[in-house]
Amino acid sequence: MSALSIGPYALPNPVILAPMAGVTDRPFRQLCRRLGAGLVVSEMVTSDVRLWNTRKSSLRLLHAGDPEPRSVQIAGGDPQMLAEAARANVDLGAQIIDVNMGCPAKKVCNKAAGSALMKDEKLVADILEAVVGAVDVPVTLKIRTGWDRQNRNGLAVARIAEGSGIQALAVHGRTRADLYTGEAEYDSIAAIKQALTIPVFANGDIDSPRKAAQVLAATGADGLLIGRAAQGRPWIFREIVHYLATGEQLPAPELKEVEGILLEHLAALHDFYGDVMGVRIARKHVGWYLATLPGAREFRARFNRLEEQDAQDASIRQFFAECYDNQGVAA
Repeated sequence: MSALSIGPYALPNPVILAPMAGVTDRPFRQLCRRLGAGLVVSEMVTSDVRLWNTRKSSLRLLHAGDPEPRSVQIAGGDPQMLAEAARANVDLGAQIIDVNMGCPAKKVCNKAAGSALMKDEKLVADILEAVVGAVDVPVTLKIRTGWDRQNRNGLAVARIAEGSGIQALAVHGRTRADLYTGEAEYDSIAAIKQALTIPVFANGDIDSPRKAAQVLAATGADGLLIGRAAQGRPWIFREIVHYLATGEQLPAPELKEVEGILLEHLAALHDFYGDVMGVRIARKHVGWYLATLPGAREFRARFNRLEEQDAQDASIRQFFAECYDNQGVAA
């Protein structure tokens, strides 16, 4: 694996946690970085700074203890608002600003943000030039391959991005219309990579170390973004990094380690969000962690009725104790 930098920041490896709204909060970012991610990116923050005083937005902003280099993703459709949001995030400690033109969610696209922006290449240029001009830190961009299959303008947008001073580009290998269905188009990412001189990161359907190596080979990309595959499996980063370096698969983590990681993650969620929100947000993560273990569905139905941190912890310990018994493993 060759060295990879974004502006002045040399990354330890090219495997990056993709920003995911409602998922890549500070507890998850810290955990993924500890388990091997070369860079972690915060969940999407609105470019309307007037909304930042809401509890939801304030929790998405940077916080002490965020791993460096601190990368923050902003979303919106107005060049000056995005420029202001970029400046405000840098004032809060952001070291990299990531602009979202890749999110396909209706509530984002209906506001002419996310991947909806790819319909208007002039607006793309105006936004990127405004944001790059507003801050002294590297600005990166996330796009899709186009708006729909008849309008695959990812290459044109990528060239605009490089010309605007964007320092790295992530490409999700689907159009906006594809959402998250169908096969990712790695050939489209390869064409974009060949046309640019800045680092290009491939994203989409990378769910195993072997698939990571195949996508790098197929696209020629400089690095990879891992999104949904890290949900409930944050150790996927160390597995991919090890495989890319050695060609060997790491053994899956033992149950005892999974239990320890999950309990650590839960404690961090409760500490970060407080009792009420912490309990609620823990539920989806626990569902992801346990999805492949026997009895998980029945356990999750019971777990989702629990209202206190102590009860959640005790319930998870009991679940794993039963797993050890079933496997004949000493706890």
